Amino acid sequence: MESFYYLVFGVQVAILLAMELGQGQKDRIATSSAFSSFKNNYLVVYCLMMAGDWLQGPYVYALYAHYGYTEGEIGRLFIAGFGSSMLFGTIVGSLADKHGRKRASVLYCITYILSCFTKHSPKYEILMVGRVLGGIATSLLFSAFESWLVAEHNKRGFESQWLSVTFSKAIFLGNGLTAILAGLVGNTLAGTLELGPVAPFDAAAVLLAVGMGVIMYSWSENYGDATDSKNLIVQFQTAAAAIASDEKIALLGAIQSLFEGSMYTFVFLWTPALAPNEKFSIPHGFIFATFMLSSMLGSSLASRLITRLKVEGYMQVVFLVSAGSLLLPVIINFLVNETNVDGPDMTFSGRLLFLGFCIFEACVGIFWPSIMKMRSVYIPEESRSTIMNFFRIPLNIFVCIVLANVSAFPISVMFGMCSIFLGMAAVLQRRLLVVVEKQQRLKVPQDSWDDDKVLDPEVQPLKHIDQ
Repeated sequence: MESFYYLVFGVQVAILLAMELGQGQKDRIATSSAFSSFKNNYLVVYCLMMAGDWLQGPYVYALYAHYGYTEGEIGRLFIAGFGSSMLFGTIVGSLADKHGRKRASVLYCITYILSCFTKHSPKYEILMVGRVLGGIATSLLFSAFESWLVAEHNKRGFESQWLSVTFSKAIFLGNGLTAILAGLVGNTLAGTLELGPVAPFDAAAVLLAVGMGVIMYSWSENYGDATDSKNLIVQFQTAAAAIASDEKIALLGAIQSLFEGSMYTFVFLWTPALAPNEKFSIPHGFIFATFMLSSMLGSSLASRLITRLKVEGYMQVVFLVSAGSLLLPVIINFLVNETNVDGPDMTFSGRLLFLGFCIFEACVGIFWPSIMKMRSVYIPEESRSTIMNFFRIPLNIFVCIVLANVSAFPISVMFGMCSIFLGMAAVLQRRLLVVVEKQQRLKVPQDSWDDDKVLDPEVQPLKHIDQ
């Protein structure tokens, strides 16, 4: 394997250790022991849920290929998953708001476990059912847990700023460290122990069952708007009205869809971008671990940015940097022609692409806790899960279109499209900042008479908590 991969991985480890060990007092938020216990409980559950997801990811395509299905058939299975998330995600989000976020989290575990079980069958129809179940589970994963956390955090009376601590740690551990460990465990089960491509799915089912037990015995229930008179149609109308009437929510949804759409497209494109011909083999597992390490670096940086700067401000820079990193393949394709290069050695442009992709993954690590923080501030509690799944509708449409046409355009065109979308996200983020600052200025005259009032949870002063 190229020594360059080891060099990049080692440098990132050194930077991450320096950042974590060198945290100053400005980077730490004083909290209470009760909050620490609550946070740690959530992090255990979140890491178990994400481990169940990460264990499956690298082996879904491999399993379908192992069963002998063609690329077209596999593509339709993936489209079914994203389509399921789009069609049923909003419904399960509304059910979570009405019938409880704890129940929705348990439903996620059950749905994903059933999806894992379907992988034992080589029948296409059963695998299709598994993809539909997986799409429903994905919608629950990215809405029910965060909605439960925000509601429970506020119900227990914790400071709003402390949410950023939980968000940053959740991304650092759940989307970073857990992803790396899950990749190693999956590789050991499927490769070293030669248990086959189904083994990671069985391991995922076990972890999901453990997490479900923790949820059932340690979480309390909370709701959005549980009014009996409100059926699903009324809940949809309430959520749609909230998005239409509040520009901040609409902007947040558009920003999220643009960034996540580009992120999911990147997942499909990075392999052919780094391995442009069959003679050049890349270490997929090690590259994946390196990308997750980059994401951990980003989440570690985010924990500092959130405490020192306004989220709406620094995210503009993050989106511009991410747009630049995905523009690299377009620039390299225009300036350099290496399509005829043979041999196993990594080219200079390949090294540049790899570094650019690591930068993009670092931006992803900053994005998650930051968007979670903004959602906790701007999305109304009574329709939180419903609105969050509304945001995923354009995202899933976009990914389905990309999957259906991924072979119709050159890779550089696809990356260029993602770069444009990320540039649009930066523009919308700027607009969000302008709207927020304008509303704050309008509130100053009426709030200036009361020193205890603050304009934004982002700038609330910390209260001293006795340990």
